[in-house]
Order: sequence, then structure tokens, then C-alpha cells
Amino acid sequence: MLTDAVNYIRKITDFEPEIAVVLGSGLGELASEVENKITIDYKDIPGFPASTAPTHIGRLILGELSNKRVAIMQGRVHLYEGYTASQAVMPIRALRLLGADKLLLTNAAGGINEHFDIGDFMVIDDHISSFVTSPLIGENDDLLGTRFPDMSKTYSKRLTDIIKKTADENNITVKSGTYIQFTGPQFETPAEIRMAKLLGADAVGMSTVIEATAAVHCGYETAGISLISNLACGISKSPITSEEVSETANRVAPIFKDLIKKSVGKF
Repeated sequence: MLTDAVNYIRKITDFEPEIAVVLGSGLGELASEVENKITIDYKDIPGFPASTAPTHIGRLILGELSNKRVAIMQGRVHLYEGYTASQAVMPIRALRLLGADKLLLTNAAGGINEHFDIGDFMVIDDHISSFVTSPLIGENDDLLGTRFPDMSKTYSKRLTDIIKKTADENNITVKSGTYIQFTGPQFETPAEIRMAKLLGADAVGMSTVIEATAAVHCGYETAGISLISNLACGISKSPITSEEVSETANRVAPIFKDLIKKSVGKF
């Protein structure tokens, strides 16, 4: 399946990206700023999982952003859509085989750290997989990576420092922390958030960790940014809704897009 997907894209274009970017909730419009772009719907790529989550359009955009050759995933797929972990990270692996060796993961997340406010940005320093299945379970593909990858430096300090410096230069406040992934689609319970907090998590979501794991396995230099779109259950005094997540994502999207564009230009 992976080879079929890469071969299909190669029949359309010989474009070789250097940076892959996964756009999370509210960031899809960044794809419109890619120049000289080639657009391919996920559903047309053999073996590619199709996005069904709201606001995740499900298109691969190849082109130039901030004078860099990029592959933009305009929307991702999640475990709660019914995909296995291996299926969900298949696009990450395909973009690596197309030539990308740097990866920027973005997401909307719930804030666990009580010093975080709605609308904050958190650069991901580390992650916790919680009870989420590893995308590396099963027969190892030695062409992608080793059977037992080291995860001690999942998120590149070099790329993370670039994001932080870029934010500082543009008067954008960013915080740092640890992200934890649950499967969803239900939001977490107060007890689960208390557990996550005890484990050392600062933000929670339903994506990213499996993608970062696959990225380490196949040799990407990886960075991640979370938008704190809501306060997690038990931290927030009100029920959490997907509408709240979308509203926050749309409100701060211009700042988030600016941070990504300028950071990518320095990667």
C-alpha cells in the first residue's frame, strides 16, 4: 500500500518536498498560501486513509511555502475514525519516501497545565502515548527504520528553538510542555485528566503522538505545536464542545499561520 501511494503521487509529479506539515483543526486555510501547488485528494491516493473529522478537508498540497519545498497535509486522520494506528500514520511514511526529512505537527489541544489559557500556543517538548496503540506494532519494515527506535529525542531541539525564536521575534507568546494522546472521540473525564496531570502532561488531544512515533521510526527531524483550544475537563468549569474548539482555532488561526510560515522558512 505504501509503495502504491508513493508511485501514484510520483506519476502526477516528480516534486520532492523537504518539509512535511500536518495541519490540525482550524489551520486548513494555510494551504491556500502555498505557491506553485499541486493538490491531490487523499481519496484518490491508493491506500491513503480519508479524513472524516470536521474541518479536516483531506488533501495533500505540494508546493512552496516561505521559499521551502513543502508537503502540506490539509487535515489528518484519527484513531477514532476507525483506522488502526498504522493506517493513520501511513501518510507520514509516504511523505518521508517522497523526500521530506523534516516534519511539523500541529494540533488543537485541551490545556491541563493551569498556567495555560485558551488561545495559547505550546511547543511540544515531549509526549506520552497513554493507552494508545503504537503504529510500530506488527512486522517491521526495515526500509523505513529499525525495529526498536530510540525515543529520547523525539522532538528536535533545533527545530523547537527555531519556533521559539521566531515567536519571540514576532511578539507571539509560546509556552512549552508535554502532550498526551487519548483515542477519543469522547473528551476525557475529570479522573483521566487528573491522571494525565500526575503523569506530567500539560496538554491533551486525540492525535500527534502516533505520528511523531512513526516519524522517529522513519528518520524525520520533528517538531510539534499545540493550540490550546479549550481547558481540559475538570480544569474547565463548563462542558467541553467541539464548537468551542473550532471557535478558538478559527479566532487565532491568523497568528498560528504566521508562526508556522515564518518558522518553516527557517527550518
